[in-house]
Amino acid sequence: MDIFLEKIVKKKKTIADYTIIAGVILLAVLLMLIILSFRFLSSFAPLFVVGIGYIAYMLIRNRNIEYEYIVTNGDLDIDIIIAQRKRKRIFSGSCKDFEMIAKLTSGKYDYNNQNTKDRVVAVSSMDSSDVYFISFIKDGKKSLVFFEPHAKMVESFKKYIPLKVFE
Repeated sequence: MDIFLEKIVKKKKTIADYTIIAGVILLAVLLMLIILSFRFLSSFAPLFVVGIGYIAYMLIRNRNIEYEYIVTNGDLDIDIIIAQRKRKRIFSGSCKDFEMIAKLTSGKYDYNNQNTKDRVVAVSSMDSSDVYFISFIKDGKKSLVFFEPHAKMVESFKKYIPLKVFE
């Protein structure tokens, strides 16, 4: 029997996201005021104002990020979905290649894992109590993936690699 599980997690906005949004709005309003102040641009001003408004809207909308986890027979695929329009695969791997899958609060996230530079962070917030991490070797370098699976996904991984899953 094939196993197919999926979950979508919406990324919570951080202070950096809100700062970027405020900066985009401020810059858009400033540019609109500058365009409207030039008399020789008066015939094209409405076109420029609408264009600036649309660009600002798209930049703000691109701050809406979701992650989709798909588990198929022990294979994990993680996609990033930007503004519910653009989808991009950010991770794909087989659980048989994983060194470990553990909850971030399990005690397995030790000094060696904390200093790993190659990371994929696909969570709503790193402060969430449901964050798990996957440790694996890729191109001779240790890498980590942070994600928030539901219980059925964790059970699915336990079927394939029971000694490498920690809760």
